[in-house]
Amino acid sequence: MNLVDFASSPLSLLPPLMALGLAVVTRRVLLSLGIGILLGAFLLADYSFSNSLGYIGTTVKSVFIEDGGINTWNMSIVAFLVILGMMTALLTLSGGTRAFALWAQTKVKNKRGSQLLAAFLGVFIFVDDYFNSLAVGAISRPVTDRYNVSRAKLAYILDSTAAPMCVLMPASSWGAYIMTIISGILVSHGLTEYSALGAYLRLIPMNFYAVFALLMVFAVAWFQIDIGAMSKHEHLASLTGKIRPEEDHSNAKELNEELDIVESEYGKVSDLILPILFLIFATVTAMLYTGNSALVSDGKTFSLLGAFENTDVGSSLVYGGLVGLFTALFTVFKQKLPTSDITKTVWIGAKSMFSAILILIFAWSIGSVIGDMKTGAYLSSLIQGNIGVHWLPVILFLLSGLMAFSTGTSWGTFGIMLPIAGDMAGATDLAMMLPMLSAVLAGSVFGDHCSPISDTTILSSTGAGCNHIDHVATQLPYAITVAIISSIGFVILGMTNSVAISFAATFIAFIIACFILSVLSKSKGLQMQNA
Repeated sequence: MNLVDFASSPLSLLPPLMALGLAVVTRRVLLSLGIGILLGAFLLADYSFSNSLGYIGTTVKSVFIEDGGINTWNMSIVAFLVILGMMTALLTLSGGTRAFALWAQTKVKNKRGSQLLAAFLGVFIFVDDYFNSLAVGAISRPVTDRYNVSRAKLAYILDSTAAPMCVLMPASSWGAYIMTIISGILVSHGLTEYSALGAYLRLIPMNFYAVFALLMVFAVAWFQIDIGAMSKHEHLASLTGKIRPEEDHSNAKELNEELDIVESEYGKVSDLILPILFLIFATVTAMLYTGNSALVSDGKTFSLLGAFENTDVGSSLVYGGLVGLFTALFTVFKQKLPTSDITKTVWIGAKSMFSAILILIFAWSIGSVIGDMKTGAYLSSLIQGNIGVHWLPVILFLLSGLMAFSTGTSWGTFGIMLPIAGDMAGATDLAMMLPMLSAVLAGSVFGDHCSPISDTTILSSTGAGCNHIDHVATQLPYAITVAIISSIGFVILGMTNSVAISFAATFIAFIIACFILSVLSKSKGLQMQNA
């Protein structure tokens, strides 16, 4: 089928904007994504109804089948979700979740401590953002629930520690992917004074959004900064103990089913911790193994970074998930629980992930539509023209944010915008190469955070057990605040080309913003108490 070329047309923005707008207005994610897919197909097929249906069929098929075989990446993520759902349910059955919550009560004394626990876990589990959101959510939920932390607040903590940590850490799936792109950029522009790893490490203090998004999480947890829609969720949770609004029926089936899981009274903290530890260890080991296998097949010797650069993340997640699942099964079998209860619990856990998987399938489909519409190519063309080189970092930050928001993918934005930033630096001033690359990384994470069609945002909602649109609405004010702070840093970085000066200025802006938000949060809290 010959598709219409929208690379230079603003119509390429229509499907993602329609999906995003409807998601916010109707709060029905599947309906909104479906309409976006239909609209995009209709435009690409040149308004032919029959060709549109054929295109949709091909697009949906590509989610499962690619190049005549199984789409291993997508199906690995689906399998990992199902495995993690089963494992989480087994952790409840074993009594491990209950035992951990009781233990945490002796260590975590209040609401602030429960949020800090989730934040610290999000920082330390940085191997992959999908794994981070789901695993940290499973560990943290019983503790945050006990101290009446809203599920929207937990989802914000998960989302704002997962991607920022992954993009800052070389030894992560994100780091490996980014270094692969950066390596090609350095070679194409003849930059030999540092390696891909050296460049990556230099980018970390310039990635203002990721750094200050992490700091904002801890500031929000410590000072109880609740702004915008978050204040309503937190007020409801604190006042009534309802950790999510009554009108949130997105996980009603899951909750009702979870009530049928009778927690063992003989559970230990180790019944929760051991499966998680084995999952982490097995996932990292599988990443190194699959990465080393790729190196050997290319005739290269083993290296830690080389293994992470060439690893098969999807397969590694599945291998790690299976190890964690079998460990969780061992904890329930050793307690000699009835086989019927174990089987029923495994099925409940698998079903609890079905809604998230369905949303992901729709998100992947609209991602293909947006790719064929060449939305990214159109957005990148907007920066062509006579622009002062010192403005390029902040412009690239904002444009990458817009692209990631519209397309729902930070990785896709990396792939498009990093080479463009490299070429622009090569054509203007090579000294601006790293500031411009860091702006793309920061902007991509920002846009991904704000986008309702982002798979990482969807999985953070899933990990927290939060309504997806509630998560997007409550996270948005914090994300925009950090983006404004980051923009200040990129303007100063472009003008001075000094990491120290720009970082110091951004940090000062961050302190001022936190003070203002804290005052507004307390004022809003008093108003709601008096209402």
